[in-house]
Amino acid sequence: MDGSIEWYKTRLVARGFTQQEGIDYSKTFSLVVKHTTFILVFSITVSRNWTIHQLDIHNAFLNGVLVEEVFMRQPPGLVDSTLPSHVCRLHKSLYGLKQAPQA
Repeated sequence: MDGSIEWYKTRLVARGFTQQEGIDYSKTFSLVVKHTTFILVFSITVSRNWTIHQLDIHNAFLNGVLVEEVFMRQPPGLVDSTLPSHVCRLHKSLYGLKQAPQA
């Protein structure tokens, strides 16, 4: 080792495929924009001589506060050896949750 610091990125993804409607979540929401909406917005922008800026949000699903109580098993490789049967209660949404777009 030369003493330099190496950085690694990681992402915790909830395994939402086991969720059941009516038990684990009540409803889902996913924003879908139609092609005609883009055309309308662009035509208004051009007619009023406005400036358009593009914005990508890479961590939008990580900031939503959950209203429901959602629990998940301890992630593989991070299981507490003294409490292996305990679960994690989520306060914020994660990738893979069906409630994530709504939160």
